Amino acid sequence: MPELNSFDFHIMSFIQENLHNAFTDFMFPYITYLGQAGAIWLIVSFALLFKKRYRLCGIMMLSALLFTFISGELIIKNIAMRPRPYMDYPNYTALLVPKLSSFSFPSGHSASSFTAATVLFYFNKKVGIAALLLAFLISFSRIFLFVHYPSDVLVGIILGINFAQITIFLQKRLAKRNPFFVK
Repeated sequence: MPELNSFDFHIMSFIQENLHNAFTDFMFPYITYLGQAGAIWLIVSFALLFKKRYRLCGIMMLSALLFTFISGELIIKNIAMRPRPYMDYPNYTALLVPKLSSFSFPSGHSASSFTAATVLFYFNKKVGIAALLLAFLISFSRIFLFVHYPSDVLVGIILGINFAQITIFLQKRLAKRNPFFVK
């Protein structure tokens, strides 16, 4: 783990020393709030439920987000119990967002963002690309704001994409048996 912490810290040091300016310090707290508790993705998911044409996408997003939340936030975080970067390096930076009481590993913002964006991409490539771009910005904001290590974000991304893929796989299997699940 010391090698991972060193790798993470070098990336974070570069970001802290080279990418902070008035614009990014203003922009990234707002971007990160879009991912708070998966808010933007939950709003999109629920909105999709209201139109029959997009209902399956909304159901799949909500299902994948639920699986991701349970595995990442309720299970993995409480097993890994990794402190947040600002706890390990309290004198390194001034936080631009409030301190959090939860653990760092994996990044829930990254996991939920890539879960939802991957499902959206499955249904609509153009919308999916925009969602993936937003997911990337939300994920990067977590490192920029010194609340997650790069490895937290990377594992969150992998977790999110995997649960989206599992949900897509299950949808394809169910579509063979039930016309409601046909894309």
